[in-house]
Amino acid sequence: MRVLGVDPGLTRCGVGVVEGVAGRPLTMVGVGVVRTPADAELGHRLVAIERGIEEWLDAHRPEFVAVERVFSQHNVRTVMGTAQASAVAMLCASRRGIPVALHTPSEVKAAVTGSGRADKAQVGAMVTRLLRLDAPPKPADAADALALAICHIWRAPALNRLQQAHAQHSVRKVTR
Repeated sequence: MRVLGVDPGLTRCGVGVVEGVAGRPLTMVGVGVVRTPADAELGHRLVAIERGIEEWLDAHRPEFVAVERVFSQHNVRTVMGTAQASAVAMLCASRRGIPVALHTPSEVKAAVTGSGRADKAQVGAMVTRLLRLDAPPKPADAADALALAICHIWRAPALNRLQQAHAQHSVRKVTR
């Protein structure tokens, strides 16, 4: 399974591609950051993020895209920018028919470190260890994108089983 993880942000949108399956060693295919100038017009920034995501989709051809689910923060402006960048990533993937999964920050931290309250340094250290890298990816947005991809690879089999069970249950209810 090849997953593009996206840590959305208007100034720095982390992107990382991981390949593998649950229970086996994972491989980093690529990691980076799509950057936009903070003083640029919002529309231009969103277009730049779209172009960056499209380049990653073209170059790496992921089977899934995992995006960090936007959560409530105290700074509404930050939440809005994150949500806008997140929507761009989801749109790019959906336009191509690539399934999109949303994972909360605590879900990603728990999957990668074992604790939903892990800090950025702990996430970076575990990403480095899990992908057998020489050093943690910089900036933290890049490491977070890889953590999203890892989380999805590890959680996808369980999510698929839950969806299948739910679908079977729904079919049984209809046929009764």
